[in-house]
Amino acid sequence: MPKIQLQMTKRIQPNGKQKMMFLVHFIIFAIACLVMWTQYDKGATGWAYPWPAWITAAWSLALLGHGCIVFRSYEDKAYDEYTRQTQN
Repeated sequence: MPKIQLQMTKRIQPNGKQKMMFLVHFIIFAIACLVMWTQYDKGATGWAYPWPAWITAAWSLALLGHGCIVFRSYEDKAYDEYTRQTQN
């Protein structure tokens, strides 16, 4: 029986620009959330709808996705074949 040798795809290491853009994204997120939550419920009497929660949750998911793209990307071995076929 022939041996099947599988090769694991290599993880792509992020470069400095990608890390910096993620850091900028995170800092802007943190500042925006801080401003939204400090402005929330200013002068309200009684219960106020927590509107910043929706923005914070959605932006958190976007930030999580950005982090996964930067720090958990793997090479696509089929990409070279795809580009070769599309150029012909």
